[in-house]
Amino acid sequence: MPLELLLILVVGGVAAIAVLLHLTGRSDLRLLSADQARQAWLRQFPDSPIAQLTLAEDGHAALIQPEDGSAPLGLVWSFGADTVARCLENVEMKTARQGLYLRLADFSAPGVQLHLNGSEAAHWQRLIAHHPAALATATEM
Repeated sequence: MPLELLLILVVGGVAAIAVLLHLTGRSDLRLLSADQARQAWLRQFPDSPIAQLTLAEDGHAALIQPEDGSAPLGLVWSFGADTVARCLENVEMKTARQGLYLRLADFSAPGVQLHLNGSEAAHWQRLIAHHPAALATATEM
């Protein structure tokens, strides 16, 4: 089989699978309940019990406040059909038109855009900025 034909078949097959997944709704972001966000956090950080959980109104993110006040805040967010959980240490916050942009000190997840309404974004910004382990800076985007 010629290489050109093989390349066309592979690219076409991958594109067809991507379109099929999107059309069947499998590319939608996962909606989180408070319990699902708690489970996602504890799956990633089983030794970090949760004192308080703040769920975003759109259900795509949750801010985790640990029982140990000196421990860093946590964030759980939707990443396709799965979730990602990270500690918020040395975070840079920027307000954006759609909420907050957090630049994380983590090469595997360098930043995350949180879609929050105005009052919700201000509340999350206060929670992160006033936490001693976050060391956040706030700027306008």
